[in-house]
Amino acid sequence: MTKIAFIGAGSLSFTSELVRDILTFPLLMDSQIALMDIDAERLDFATKKVQKIIRAGNYPATVMATLFRAEALTGADVVLTTILAGSTDVWRHDIEIPKKYGVDICVGDTRGPSGIFRFLRTINPMMDIVRDMEKLCPNAVLLNYTNPMAMLVSAIQKQTFITVTGLCHSVQGSAMMLADWIGAPYNEIDYLCAGINHQAWYLEYKWNGKDAYPLIYKAITERPEIYNEEIVRNEIYLALGKYVTESSGHNSEYNWWFRKRPDLIEKYCTHGTGWNPGEYAAILKEYQAAEGTWKDGVQEELRREIKPDELARGEEYAAYIINALKGGDPFKFNGNVQNHHLISNLPEGACVEVPVYVDRAGFHAIAVGALPAECALLTGLSSGIEEMAIAASLSGDPLMVYRAICHDPLTASVLSLAEIRQMTNELFEVHKAYLPQFKIHHI
Repeated sequence: MTKIAFIGAGSLSFTSELVRDILTFPLLMDSQIALMDIDAERLDFATKKVQKIIRAGNYPATVMATLFRAEALTGADVVLTTILAGSTDVWRHDIEIPKKYGVDICVGDTRGPSGIFRFLRTINPMMDIVRDMEKLCPNAVLLNYTNPMAMLVSAIQKQTFITVTGLCHSVQGSAMMLADWIGAPYNEIDYLCAGINHQAWYLEYKWNGKDAYPLIYKAITERPEIYNEEIVRNEIYLALGKYVTESSGHNSEYNWWFRKRPDLIEKYCTHGTGWNPGEYAAILKEYQAAEGTWKDGVQEELRREIKPDELARGEEYAAYIINALKGGDPFKFNGNVQNHHLISNLPEGACVEVPVYVDRAGFHAIAVGALPAECALLTGLSSGIEEMAIAASLSGDPLMVYRAICHDPLTASVLSLAEIRQMTNELFEVHKAYLPQFKIHHI
């Protein structure tokens, strides 16, 4: 029997979808699912949803729910983290303070001033989880879904012997989107994708072994509905020649080109038809709106009967990885791992997102060589900034946080160094209760 612990199980739909996928594998049908969250009400709903899946599939699995992390982790084989450090009342400062200074943020969970401060307050509870794992399940594998992915995974990998990788759905999700654009069945697509989380590049994208980039170019340049679906990412592709993972809203934040003036935001980040074109504070607003309505939606979901086709396996990586680790079919995925000679023109030792094979013996990352120079310049800058922020957290140096933010492309395109210093001090002030690694919270 495999014990799988979900820390942050109150991520309701995501937890239940992962459990659904896990239980479709014969090797995992009798798993013990341990759900842990600090919110008792959300934990109760998540538990009921998982129990409903177990009953609908007639699985021999069991589920336990607990408010105590140690209980969930004891004896676990695999741990999945989907936590949020601080409520939206804390998260909002990541977005609203930069906005006051002129730095317009869409998501703010990955990099830039918003992503850096999200990392600084999230790494502490993440390391608490890891330290518990070292004592209670030292041979377990940690699969992290919490953002900011690259900074968290890199910081954890520097501080523990626990095997950890970070998982994100943007690689396979974007690959499916591109397949749809060119009319290709997804099972006929092969690709090579590498870079860093949310900024990885399809170095190759093939349909039945043939380069499909000409078809992608044709779709984007000749079909307005395709161009409008992902305006920012399509512009990046047309400029740099490779397609980047993650939505236009996310990627609009990671460079100098789209959010430094209101007219550019209006042109590139407002009218896209994809799920996240780049509206200011888009995901924060979604969370805030859901805070008053999520119970109604979950209650309705619990009342509804699960149809047989709703138990079908999805495309998230975690279930396939756990199955491979337990001796099932080996699986290839894009994971977040340390850069030990994997991408030659990104910082050595940083967290990179590359193809990884997993089997019973563990993870086997694949070296891809160098990124194209036109992609590596931007990606290397992002990675270097992330590593500075990690070093700042490990040493408790607020000045290094400021210096990392100084190099953020969007921030630097809008603010002077003095303004960045003032903004950084204000961010430190509102977050200081969450940043015990810093003895001084100003620069």
